[in-house]
Amino acid sequence: MAATSPPLPSSFQNQKTIVSNFSATKPFSIFLNDKKSSRFRCRFENQPSNWSVEFLSGTESVHLIQNSPPSMSMAAAASASDSAVKTVKKVCLFYCAETKPLAERIAAQSDAIELRSINWRTFEDGFPNLFIPNAHGIRGQNVAFLASFSSPAVIFEQLSVIYALPKLFISSFTLVLPFFPTGTSERMEDEGDVATAFTLARILSHIPTSRGGPTSLVTFDIHALQERFYFGDNILPCFESGIPLLKNRLQKLPDSDNITIAFPDDGAWKRFHKQLQHFPTIVCNKVRIGDQRIVRIKEGDAAGRHVVIVDDLVQSGGTLIECQRVLAVNGAAKISAYVTHGIFPKKSWQRFEHDNGGCPERGLTYFWITDSCPQTVKEVKSKPPFEILSLAGSIAAALQI
Repeated sequence: MAATSPPLPSSFQNQKTIVSNFSATKPFSIFLNDKKSSRFRCRFENQPSNWSVEFLSGTESVHLIQNSPPSMSMAAAASASDSAVKTVKKVCLFYCAETKPLAERIAAQSDAIELRSINWRTFEDGFPNLFIPNAHGIRGQNVAFLASFSSPAVIFEQLSVIYALPKLFISSFTLVLPFFPTGTSERMEDEGDVATAFTLARILSHIPTSRGGPTSLVTFDIHALQERFYFGDNILPCFESGIPLLKNRLQKLPDSDNITIAFPDDGAWKRFHKQLQHFPTIVCNKVRIGDQRIVRIKEGDAAGRHVVIVDDLVQSGGTLIECQRVLAVNGAAKISAYVTHGIFPKKSWQRFEHDNGGCPERGLTYFWITDSCPQTVKEVKSKPPFEILSLAGSIAAALQI
């Protein structure tokens, strides 16, 4: 114990008997075997560890006061650091037949993700005959389902499973729908038009509530940002993006310092420009002259640059091809493209050629797509200029939210 002047009496320094009955917050008395010494009180602050002693002559008190040792602050910091570490959430991930390859890539990202299968069968009349094996085994678990609404034919059977899983006494339920397929049908232009984006959002909003609360929905680069307001209060939409995958890939290119981003229309610019603001940009627009659709450069310079056209999805590819042509005419050294969702109905991906070493007017250097549309991935895999950027890591991270 550290003493302050004046020095402590010898009876205190050579004490033989100390009788104490105290708590950390209440005063207590210490009796010394020296009868000449006055009775004194000691005051503890916080926890009884390091103490300093203050002795005042006469009949005044001797106060024991806790010092704040460095070890305590270090321990507190370590405790705070430990509490900041997130507990890894274990997830049982179900999938449909189309999404099995992606589900396996997701599971490979983390030992906390366990794949679970579903028996996808049909009756003789063609309607689904579905079975969830070991349904009792997922009670109290965090459950997710990886869906692919690639066609109306498969939506009903997947919805049947999606509605069934939350009722199996699970802790939480997450629906991963990488591509929201009716996103382009979000508005009405004429009386009688049906906004099917709203219809699908309402269907998903009525997924039964699990024990942990509303369903979480994870989807990527939805076509129109206002579609988040189509969902009801019984579902929590989590809107992710594939753009970080593109940025990571661009950093690995040998000409990464010569990249310019081109947006084929104002909609693509509004959707993505904030995520790509560190790149020089070109904005194009579409002008209709009769039955023709002409793409023009609205702002930006393509001369001598490796221009990457960025949009959320591609179907027939007409807009991208027109954009490629106008960029080549304006002097682009290379032209590549990125879309999160490569839909390509009727094998329209075949319209895109590889530039074969620096002929931007003839084709693309790269065409990056994600694996949000499993059927397309099967068709274009290992076929230049196509290259797949997997969403597996992004989805695995989203499942930990």
